[in-house]
Amino acid sequence: MSYKLRKVLAVLIIIVLIAGWYVTIFGAGSVSSIKDLMKFGLDINGGVYIVLEADTDLTGTELAATMDQTRAVLNNRVNAMGISEATVSLEGDKRIRIEMPGVEDADEAIEQVGRVAQLKFLLADGTLVMTGEDIKNAGIDTDTQHGGYKIDLEFTAEGQEKFTEASTKAYNGEITSTNEGVDNKAIMIMLDTEIISAPVVQSVINTSTCEITRPGGFAQSEASNLAALIRGGALPVTLEEVTSSVQTATIGADALDKSIIAGGIGLVLVFLIMLLAYNLVGLMADIALALYVLIVMWIMAGMGSVLTLPGIAAIILSIGMAVDANVIIFARIKEEFAKGKTVRVAVEEGFRHAVVTVIDAQVTTLIAAIVLYQVGSTTVKGFALTLMIGIIVSIFTAVVITQIFIGLLAQSKKYSKYKYFGCNEDGTAKSILKKEFNFIANRKKFYIASIIVIVIGLGAGLIRGFNYGIDFTGGTMIQLDMHETVDTDEVAAQIADFDLDPSIVLAGSERDQVIIKTIKAMDNAERTEVINKLAEKYDISTDDVLASEQFGPTVGNELKSNAVKSVLIAAVCMLIYIIFRFKTWKFGVSAVAGLAHDVLVVLALYGLFGITINNPFIAGILTVVGYSINDTIVVFDRIRENRVLYKRDGLGETIDRSINQTLSRSLMTSITTLVCMVPMTIMVSTSIRQFVIPLIIGVLVGTYSSIFLCSPMFYELSKDEKKSKYKLNQEKAGKASK
Repeated sequence: MSYKLRKVLAVLIIIVLIAGWYVTIFGAGSVSSIKDLMKFGLDINGGVYIVLEADTDLTGTELAATMDQTRAVLNNRVNAMGISEATVSLEGDKRIRIEMPGVEDADEAIEQVGRVAQLKFLLADGTLVMTGEDIKNAGIDTDTQHGGYKIDLEFTAEGQEKFTEASTKAYNGEITSTNEGVDNKAIMIMLDTEIISAPVVQSVINTSTCEITRPGGFAQSEASNLAALIRGGALPVTLEEVTSSVQTATIGADALDKSIIAGGIGLVLVFLIMLLAYNLVGLMADIALALYVLIVMWIMAGMGSVLTLPGIAAIILSIGMAVDANVIIFARIKEEFAKGKTVRVAVEEGFRHAVVTVIDAQVTTLIAAIVLYQVGSTTVKGFALTLMIGIIVSIFTAVVITQIFIGLLAQSKKYSKYKYFGCNEDGTAKSILKKEFNFIANRKKFYIASIIVIVIGLGAGLIRGFNYGIDFTGGTMIQLDMHETVDTDEVAAQIADFDLDPSIVLAGSERDQVIIKTIKAMDNAERTEVINKLAEKYDISTDDVLASEQFGPTVGNELKSNAVKSVLIAAVCMLIYIIFRFKTWKFGVSAVAGLAHDVLVVLALYGLFGITINNPFIAGILTVVGYSINDTIVVFDRIRENRVLYKRDGLGETIDRSINQTLSRSLMTSITTLVCMVPMTIMVSTSIRQFVIPLIIGVLVGTYSSIFLCSPMFYELSKDEKKSKYKLNQEKAGKASK
């Protein structure tokens, strides 16, 4: 690419960056700011979500059809309640998740959606004809007479008799409509209190089937939805509340504001670190990072993705991952400087070597994010989706945008000097790590240290018991604004009759909030009883409920099994990818051994310090797996390269050289990632902190394992390779001499 073209592209990128950030923050003309365009989750906007489980023995296609019908009924009911941006989605085989943002009367909303739907057929004067139980089936077919589609109904024997009598009355003009807009000869189809259709009787129907048509026909989607609603009434399914949550908008909005501030602080700190470490090319990286954040936010807004507080944590984490791609590139360029190459040649060679490593490292992390999205709960899915978007965009900004700016510097007469690339005037690297470390010789010490931590931590967790959150054990959490500081023992005494054995703590900056936790799963009605009981002593009502959650006992077991399944699937996928890329199973097995170590160490630390294990912990573990493998791949890529360049060196010497060459990069990436997350840990809410803490632990553990364990493990598996090859060659030579 020519210097002039790079210059034009660089100017355009900066213009887009400045204009983009202005529009993002303030909006422009008909384009709203990103805050107005972005959809926010319940943890920010407030509202209610409820997960209902169908009590049915159906399986296979019958179960799928029944759940789809139930979803259609509930979706219609939620829409009838006038709740904007509400969603009704299937979750697993037998569950339906309903999210209702901005709902103020949580009790009424949960009660409304939890009732079994009532489908009724009535004459125009309101006389009941029959119910959904009299419908055997409902489907759609093309309407050859009117065009479009029609709905086919099939009655039960009793339903046929009822419908024949009703259609006779309607057709003969015996009915006078009492409903505005409904024809005298119509038969209304009602779901609860809403008329979903009012077809006019064209003739007496005395058969077991009939058709619902209209001039011009129904659209396919409209006909399918109407048929599903009618079938839903004919297939009643008892729904039980499995999980529910109520969140006020005030808590979420406060957490959002703090998250944005914390994220901004983290981003500024990363910018400063890159400037100090890499001089002018650090500024170029900062431009790419600023563009990276901009692109991620607008992609999410364009996709209609729902941004949750964990999603914000994922953006912050992915910034660290984006920094990693730039650090890998800069480190390779510096190495080319050390070989005495000119700036232009060093930049070209550095990029050529670094791109392969960047893609390998990011793809392995992407695998973890994909598994997390497939297996995780709705909240975790949002986290994973944000992380996936971030990884893909980071590859683009590092490989394309950074290359444009760095290439521009390299082609410039004024700035194509070593000092502008974070090096000394003679091209030698500035590094605080002057010493070469012998990792292989001391590997057994690292093995012992890891074993000690794992044994002590897991032992403490097993003996004392891990601190599982209510989403793992099943149970209920209620957070109340008491308007004053209260005695927790008095609160416990007030609700003693409910036999909850609760954990009660004070919260809020003024210590005027109470959080009640119990392992007893309480539905909405039971939670309301507890609140009313407290209202007898304190000046509170249901309006003072800041948040409440309920998890059924089966949910925790599913979370545990999903966590194990996630790690295993991610490990297998990564193993396959690494074997494919590195052409040997030994790198793959070594990397997976490191993953197992990281998961065990994180569990051990949670057990040792009694940190709560809950739903965000699963996202943390999977991200730990992704981050750890990212770091390991970078080291392995260098080992693979050095084994070709230094064929005469021993394997241990080659591995030590490779780790030392990538050590500065590993530490820089870890520091920048931690810098992004530490402000989030200090400033934001407990819900975000639950996501960030395992990430911080994971970054530290992942960095440790990639340096001190995975490469030594590869050494253990490969140290006899040369001996085996030598022995084989000797045998061949002996056979040849005979």
